[in-house]
Amino acid sequence: MVRNVIVLILLFSSFSIMFGQTIKGKITSKYNQPLEDVYVFNINSNTHAHTLSNGTFILLNNTIGDTISIALLGFKKQNFIVEEKHINHDLELVLESKTLMLDELVLTEQLDAVHTITKIDLTTTPVNSSQEILRKIPGLIIGQHAGGGKAEQLFLRGFDIDHGTDISIQVDGMPVNMVSHAHGQGYSDLHFVIPETINKIDFGKGPYYGNVGDFNTAGYVNFSSKDYLKESLIKVSAGQFNSLKTLAMFNLLKDIKNQNAYIAAEYIASDGPFESPQNFNRLNLFGKYVMYSPENNKLSLTASHFTSRWDASGQIPQREVDNGNISRFGAIDDTEGGQTERTNLNVVFNKFISDNTKFKTNAFYSHYAFELYSNFTFFLEDPIHGDQIKQKENRHIFGLNTEITKDLLLGAVPVQLNYGVGLRYDISKDVELSKTLNKTTIIENVQLGDINQTNVDAFVAADFELGKFTISPSLRLDYFKFLYNNQLQPDLNTQSETKTIVSPKLNFFYNAKDNLQLFLKSGIGFHSNDTRVVVAQNGKEILPRAYGLDLGTIWKPFPELIVNSALWYLFSEQEFVYVGDAGIVEPSGKSERYGLDLGLRYQLNDWLYFDTDATLTHARSVDDPDGQNYIPLAPDFTMAGGLSVNDLKGFSGGIRYRFLDDRPANEDNSIVAEGYFVTDFNVNYTFQNITLGVVVENIFDVEWNETQFATESRLQHEIQSVEEIHFTPGTPFFIKGSVSYSF
Repeated sequence: MVRNVIVLILLFSSFSIMFGQTIKGKITSKYNQPLEDVYVFNINSNTHAHTLSNGTFILLNNTIGDTISIALLGFKKQNFIVEEKHINHDLELVLESKTLMLDELVLTEQLDAVHTITKIDLTTTPVNSSQEILRKIPGLIIGQHAGGGKAEQLFLRGFDIDHGTDISIQVDGMPVNMVSHAHGQGYSDLHFVIPETINKIDFGKGPYYGNVGDFNTAGYVNFSSKDYLKESLIKVSAGQFNSLKTLAMFNLLKDIKNQNAYIAAEYIASDGPFESPQNFNRLNLFGKYVMYSPENNKLSLTASHFTSRWDASGQIPQREVDNGNISRFGAIDDTEGGQTERTNLNVVFNKFISDNTKFKTNAFYSHYAFELYSNFTFFLEDPIHGDQIKQKENRHIFGLNTEITKDLLLGAVPVQLNYGVGLRYDISKDVELSKTLNKTTIIENVQLGDINQTNVDAFVAADFELGKFTISPSLRLDYFKFLYNNQLQPDLNTQSETKTIVSPKLNFFYNAKDNLQLFLKSGIGFHSNDTRVVVAQNGKEILPRAYGLDLGTIWKPFPELIVNSALWYLFSEQEFVYVGDAGIVEPSGKSERYGLDLGLRYQLNDWLYFDTDATLTHARSVDDPDGQNYIPLAPDFTMAGGLSVNDLKGFSGGIRYRFLDDRPANEDNSIVAEGYFVTDFNVNYTFQNITLGVVVENIFDVEWNETQFATESRLQHEIQSVEEIHFTPGTPFFIKGSVSYSF
């Protein structure tokens, strides 16, 4: 018996020597805030770990005398020697912030190097508008065509995404995309976000991510709000066109350990450069509370509300500008406009089930209201009253997402297993499309009904770490239930359909060197279609798949330069599309897109930083003959970037540019949407707690069209209709100044 015990002790000792000891700890900043994604590396055993959102880590296979390295971009690196006191004790480490230097970025230390690039961009060029938040996504181009109130039009990887049909957008785990929206499928209005509250941008291009579902074809974006404020802030800015912005952000629980709370409020008003004032105004309110338990569990509560209203001059026909009847900032029908609001409640809870298993869940509720008046064709359909339309809805969204992450060993192979389930339930009442006159008189109801849509999902994903190789397979299941009550039918009859789709993904990553990472991504994604399409098509071809493939690299050829590139391909299936502006269903055939993404980040010195991103795309319809197979408004070349100055004797700022090439506006390319090159400039000077700033948009005052469409229209005096470019003019030279006070 004694001999058996001795043998077991010796075996256990051998096991401990072979696999080493465990080190657990928590890493915070000097503000006593947890630091996420800190790289913890044992130089002797080559084992590593990353801190979670609560700052904790678990590092395996350590022995007395090993050297542990602690690193996070933007903080001073730390090393310590493992001693007996470090084993099986909860360490508390504090990192000191420093100037972010690109030469300190080591690709193998990052959970996702591309996301790190975006983090660098946020640090070097902070955002101060909802448009600038979206422009932080490399390759994403946006356009606004309703006086700042309507959601932006999005372009990515050869897609005219409209307002969000082919990109999944979330904020703190809440969906932004609106299913079966009155204006268009996937409509994504990010204006409820106060940009200064954004801390992190998680994004990915292509349909390769098991934890992302509906609308993830061209890509996805998930914005995360700050857990705390380093300091409170009051800011006022004003400029041309009666533009005004006020911002207030208050830290409510300063220096209270394990608790944070802050509130933020923003008000924006502007008449815009248009001859008919847009009378735009928007109010945003946001509050967040975060608490950490003694067990390092994390609870966060957020609440927000936004409301906005505006008038708009709409899209104008090129012929009326060319013949001098109106200016570029004139209007044919200046009674367009709208109003919208959204209220959000979100609860997020992170818990450690065990040392190697964490649990995350969030539950959310949103109330959303929308009313929009547009006139695209003027007097084409109704020569007496005109073609103004009204789109309106009132919506409630309920949702829940739960995810479990587990680290384990499969033999000697480290594996991270990630799986979860989700629910989204939309109730939309009185979804309306009507013909109207002067926003006051309803001439005819074209569509009017109630929509209920349910999406239940489940996914499982794994990362198998095989030395320098990582293999990441995942599988996703989505179930949809569609219900529609058509109020224009004499007998109220609920139409319903159900649909299920399975989406597999498989990704490979290879760390060739510390300065070179290769990847191959593949997968199937989809976007749901409008409930009115689903019931009209009896559930057929209403969850079109997108098949994607990416082959790319992330490379640091020398310390101050990082280059990311990807060759990609995406094939989209046949689908039927609900056209919200007309209340009809149109078929859209198979399409393919392929291209090249290229990004550069170069730090010239500790205060001067250059970045640029370019996307070259070939986008065509598959079923149509050559010359008739162009995809309208699909961009074939985009480029954006700039030069930024950070903390140069109190000065900061930069110059930013964006370029969109000429692109086809119709299927045979006989009508061309003209490209543009626009440059913006900003400079700030900080002394003590005061910052003075100047922003100049379109510094060279170029004439450019922010959005363009090939539209058939007829003016009241015209006998025949004309199909040509209709556009919303881009902002001319626009200067505004600001002053802010932090405390």
